Amino acid sequence: MGRNIIVNAFNMNCVGHINHGQWTHPRDRSQDYTKLSYWTDLARLLERGLFDGIFLADILGTYDIYGGGLDVTLRESVQLPVNDPILLVSAMAAVTQGLGFGVTVNVNQEAPYTFARRISTLDHLTGGRVGWNVVTGYLDSAARAVGRDAQTAHDLRYDQADEYLEVLYKLWEGSWDGDAVIRDRARRIYADPAKVRPVVHHGRFYDVEGPHLSEPSPQRTPVLYQAGTSGRGQLFAARHAECIFIGAATPEAAQRTSRALRAAVVAAGRRGGGPRM
Repeated sequence: MGRNIIVNAFNMNCVGHINHGQWTHPRDRSQDYTKLSYWTDLARLLERGLFDGIFLADILGTYDIYGGGLDVTLRESVQLPVNDPILLVSAMAAVTQGLGFGVTVNVNQEAPYTFARRISTLDHLTGGRVGWNVVTGYLDSAARAVGRDAQTAHDLRYDQADEYLEVLYKLWEGSWDGDAVIRDRARRIYADPAKVRPVVHHGRFYDVEGPHLSEPSPQRTPVLYQAGTSGRGQLFAARHAECIFIGAATPEAAQRTSRALRAAVVAAGRRGGGPRM
């Protein structure tokens, strides 16, 4: 049996994503990143080229270490300025039929209760074509920007992310029954109150009391991406992720990492099937 190859574009809502300085080329259009037409044109192009999806990277904070400040970062546009990627998705979905969207959002960016609604909204508007890249952050500049002295300790960030996902699963999967929405015009019943439950969660990091604000979306829980390569990051990925970014200098190194991750997935109680490397 042959394997399917999934082809994704990789971009960021900024001028300088990876190939810094490319914006100076006469044919480069990345300076138009603030125009909606730039993103809708890209979405149409990708779908016409039979791409399966587009992955949108993001970062909170700035690269302010080199040179002791932001001078180089700003002159070269090294992921600064950078706009919110999640706001692009519904516009690109509106001009495509099958293109998928992976969007990066830091778990420290907002409370899980409000984030759950934002993702459910996107899942509705895209017809179930949205995925979320779960990141915990790594820049002290991002921590300082939101009122903390520095990033939380590495493993503790993943402990917090585990609980964040726990809350989201309760909201996405457990708050509304699949048949809670009736839409009965004659009886004036949109949703059956007996089939909608508030989430009550009081944990180490989060306290939530209330029902999920959105009715069940096509996927409920979006496709989950994760890119942690540390031991704790791989443990988090094994528990939650469906797509895992890895870095490897050789095919053999990629194979070892892939096998280790699949073993971790099985150890976490999940099915370890899928294409083999």
